Amino acid sequence: MHGTRGTGKSDAATGAEFRGNGDVVTDLEVREHPRSIRYLHEQHPLGAETIEVAPGILWARIPLMRESDGWTVVDTGTSDDNARAVWDLLLAGPLSGAPIVHLIATHGHTDHVGLAGWLFDRAGGVPYHITLTEWLSAQLRVEEAKSPLGPNAHRFLERHGCDPDTIASFGEERIRTRTFMGALPDEFIRLRDGATVRFGGRKWEVMVCGGHAAAHASFWCADEKILIAGDQVLSKISPMIGVFPNEPEANPLAEYLTSLDRFRHLPADALVLPSHGLPFHGLRVRVQELAYHHELRLTALLGLMETPSTAMTLARGLFPKPVAEGQGRHAFAETLAHAHYLIETGAAARKMGPDGRVMFSRP
Repeated sequence: MHGTRGTGKSDAATGAEFRGNGDVVTDLEVREHPRSIRYLHEQHPLGAETIEVAPGILWARIPLMRESDGWTVVDTGTSDDNARAVWDLLLAGPLSGAPIVHLIATHGHTDHVGLAGWLFDRAGGVPYHITLTEWLSAQLRVEEAKSPLGPNAHRFLERHGCDPDTIASFGEERIRTRTFMGALPDEFIRLRDGATVRFGGRKWEVMVCGGHAAAHASFWCADEKILIAGDQVLSKISPMIGVFPNEPEANPLAEYLTSLDRFRHLPADALVLPSHGLPFHGLRVRVQELAYHHELRLTALLGLMETPSTAMTLARGLFPKPVAEGQGRHAFAETLAHAHYLIETGAAARKMGPDGRVMFSRP
């Protein structure tokens, strides 16, 4: 879903900024190669405004693609009154006279599938395309949100040094999920890596990658060199790469960095349509920036491990201002993902302290 984000808070010590949804931006990402990335437009479309970014592809708060018999929608946005009001305007305005004929999800996060069930029903049960893993993970998120944070999650967070406020924020996230996540369509068409799908009058290769989500789908049109990147490659911010209680030993950063190699080999002049931020040219430069961003973060984290520390203590060192301003949940998850990567590569060690807390250090 395209759209503006809430204002983030900069961290002068690390050059990091967390967005309200957990995405991260760094000064590096704005500074590096300032003339190598070219944005198609200076600002996002507002409300129900649309901008044609390629023939038959409209950019609104969601990407819209013209079909011979209607429209294909990629991602739907969150389930809230503002989003539904925008949809009402779109359906009565730019989309009037032609039905929605396909719904596509890049992945199962709330801001991408929150309104999927509502729009699916409104469109009369049109085909809904999503990877199996992301459909299941979104369903699980809806179910989990019905209950408070469980004892295993509490133990996981406590072992990693999380303070009560940070632990409480994980529970508060479930409330936000209940608020912004509607029921998903109860049937779907599975997207598979390497498969070819047709929509918007074009042929697209499905690229399923991990890291930000377990099975995120991007779409590559080789004929016209257009990439619907979703959250996998964003124009100015770095997608959230985090470890969470339901998969405590995950190493999502390794998956994400591996995925960047697939995008690095696409044409340098491809038109990139990210889910957040501005459409742009300069894919290879952007991929290099993202890889370098994580390299810098790993180096900084390894330096903090000079003293054996819990993940939450390391997060305070890596993201002091975001943690102080109440974004400890995102900082902790991101820090733990980087710590796990260092463990897997042998650059760091992990052991249990006498108080039962997990400590990270240099070998």
